Amino acid sequence: MKLLQPRSVLFFLSAIFMAVPAYAVQTDAPKPENQTGAKAETVAVGLEHPWGIAFLPSGDMLVTERPGQIRYVTRGGAVSRPIDGAPDARAGGQGGMLDIAVAPDFAATREVYITYTERRDGRKTGTSLVRAKLQGTGDTARFTDLHVIFRQKPAYNSGYHFGSRIVFSGDGDKVFVTLGERGNRPGAQDLRQHLGKVVRLNRDGSVPADNPFANDNRAFPEIWSYGHRNPQAAARHPVTGKLWVVEHGARGGDELNIPLKGLNYGWPVISYGTHYSGQKIGVGRQKEGMEQPAYYWDPSIAPSGMAFYTGEKYPAWQGSLFVGALKFRQIHRLVLDGETVVAEETLLDGLNQRVRAIEQSPDGELYFLTDSARGRVMRLEPRQ
Repeated sequence: MKLLQPRSVLFFLSAIFMAVPAYAVQTDAPKPENQTGAKAETVAVGLEHPWGIAFLPSGDMLVTERPGQIRYVTRGGAVSRPIDGAPDARAGGQGGMLDIAVAPDFAATREVYITYTERRDGRKTGTSLVRAKLQGTGDTARFTDLHVIFRQKPAYNSGYHFGSRIVFSGDGDKVFVTLGERGNRPGAQDLRQHLGKVVRLNRDGSVPADNPFANDNRAFPEIWSYGHRNPQAAARHPVTGKLWVVEHGARGGDELNIPLKGLNYGWPVISYGTHYSGQKIGVGRQKEGMEQPAYYWDPSIAPSGMAFYTGEKYPAWQGSLFVGALKFRQIHRLVLDGETVVAEETLLDGLNQRVRAIEQSPDGELYFLTDSARGRVMRLEPRQ
């Protein structure tokens, strides 16, 4: 099945964008010469729409379930009862208990960060970020010292586009959170809203002094970048330390972006997709002052979850970026040359499971979540 734009379009687009000061748009990358294939092994079962996964230093996992629970999953696959003390998530539509991340200094602080859909103002909701401490293991695990350190504003009556991935900065002192525009398209361009933004916070929820809008009373100071639609995948590049995100397009136009300080990534003014009605989005594919994606997919693969592979166990995968696909029920391996995608391999064509999240374990293996009422934790490895 061909998922990407014809190669002739690449040459046409490259001519258009030569004068645009942004990342060069890539699409329809060839298959890598060293196609590895992949196989998957089930590690844990019995999870209800798992959404986020985070590894503890021991190799055990914390897994969120969108209906509102968080489970402790051991390396051997034992799944705990719901962990006590988790935030009260409002499940509905695409919302609920969302991402989870373990602090880089967890061994000393026990800190865990969680995003969830918070009830506000009657039927309105918003993505919120909680900092908590994890005590115990397995069925004795519990969260304590729970504090909401960020609330997306404004609250909005919609079940769509929560974004919600959590990524720590390279020094571990800052935390990025990706936020969808909740279906309110103009909100992604409004700097007095958190809709359709990436925000950057200190770990206590305060605003870093070097944020791009920290001293601008015309914008919310937490904003790092804007013009995003629904970024449900994010990871920090292991060499450059830059944040990379992948976001859902509408009908086509899923984007890989490398969001830089204070820049505008275009939604809903520019896009490589169309509205679901087939109508043109905004002004088309480019506009001065708006950034181009580093890579895009058309038709949409419905991306969710991504991870750079840095382990020693699978040498053929070192440096590759893995992106999950909900729509085509695959995993995409992107081969990189710096910040350019030079090859793409689709893995697990016969999986027939929506891939929601991907994470590397402390011992250098790749794990992913399948999103269903009988969701699983699975381990990924090369077939050859």
